Amino acid sequence: MAILKQSDRVRGIVVQQYVRPALDQGSRQFSIRAGDVLKQAEASEDFPRGRTPLVCNVLQSKKLLNEQGLEIERIEGPPSRQSRNVVVHYRVVDSNRSMSGTVDDSQTTQESPAARAHRLTEKLRGLLKEEIAAYGGAEGFIRWVRSDEDES
Repeated sequence: MAILKQSDRVRGIVVQQYVRPALDQGSRQFSIRAGDVLKQAEASEDFPRGRTPLVCNVLQSKKLLNEQGLEIERIEGPPSRQSRNVVVHYRVVDSNRSMSGTVDDSQTTQESPAARAHRLTEKLRGLLKEEIAAYGGAEGFIRWVRSDEDES
């Protein structure tokens, strides 16, 4: 029997306890709190205590997202994104992957142009929202934009 890495064990908990049940219920969006996953991982006697950064990294990892066909909508919590209070909000983008962990080319579905446009504009909206917040809100963002125009 192979020994699993800690990150693989945490990923297994996430998939079995959160991702699969959400998909079985037909959810297209769901959230996972890092503290809940950490509590389940620490229930095992051989899992070390205080591994909050590990759990947060697994919840945000490309490996989890790609294997399960997920996309992060947003992350709530402190700016470090390394806390038991971090909540990661996911959206299912590829239900074929999330059911099996891999994609069979014959099962891939084509995204409609309208759905693709909506997905991409939502990503842009999210990026713009973050950018505006980084400048202290809309007023700060406008000041920054205008200051660049004056220099040109």
